[in-house]
Amino acid sequence: MWLPINLNENSAEPMYHQIEVQLRALIISGQLANGTLLPSIRELAQMLKCSVITVRRVYQDLEAEGLLRTRQGTGTFVASVQEEERDRHRTAAVVEAMEAAIDAGLRVQLARSEMERIFEQVMNDRWKES
Repeated sequence: MWLPINLNENSAEPMYHQIEVQLRALIISGQLANGTLLPSIRELAQMLKCSVITVRRVYQDLEAEGLLRTRQGTGTFVASVQEEERDRHRTAAVVEAMEAAIDAGLRVQLARSEMERIFEQVMNDRWKES
């Protein structure tokens, strides 16, 4: 099974985190349905050209969150996620991204008004694209 996960080797963000964020988004958005069999740890590591340890950590983290379930000898599957849990994960993902954007603005000492202008501009641009 092919997964639309894109990694940026030049990113300061760790590889496992890039994979985890994207896989979580695929599950939360419903692009990966309940019960979908995921590639084995080894297969996904080969597809993404990363370490088996990296993929194992991602699968373990997402299983701990209740988004994946593993059956010994069968594989790793997308877990059944209730709508309210799905909404909680969706909101948390957006809040995390917004906090990171705000932190970036603070680091370069942007004024609140400038951050708000950028936010509105990016939101308007994205809505036009979709």
